[in-house]
Amino acid sequence: MYEFIQKFHSGWAYLAILVLVIAVINAFIGLMSKKEFTAKDRKIALFGLIGIHTQLLVGLILYFVSPLGFASLGQMSDKMLRLTSMEHPLINIIAITLITIGWSKHKKLTTSESKFKTFTIFYGLGLVLILSRIPWSMWL
Repeated sequence: MYEFIQKFHSGWAYLAILVLVIAVINAFIGLMSKKEFTAKDRKIALFGLIGIHTQLLVGLILYFVSPLGFASLGQMSDKMLRLTSMEHPLINIIAITLITIGWSKHKKLTTSESKFKTFTIFYGLGLVLILSRIPWSMWL
């Protein structure tokens, strides 16, 4: 079971990050071109939110069944165990919180520019944080 969850978490990450990158690029282009915020733009951002939340749920399950997750939490001297047991989950939860805040804030905004700006900032920061804490040596 552990191996399936681990492989699903790694495989889904490609899709989740791709959709999040598309959402950030779409928001940035919308902001720079001063175009009108449409239902298509909202759906792109929503797919980014759904993809990354799905990754969070699978990641939380993996965290508690993996020997590299919660079971290794006290071993801070080992760089890889520190990354997988503390840094990766903590930073990614912060990143997903920022993405969720960006989604929530856009609903209250009225102008297209402010919606695109909110998505660019919050989704962009979330993406940077996520990319900063991927265990690349284990993933690729």
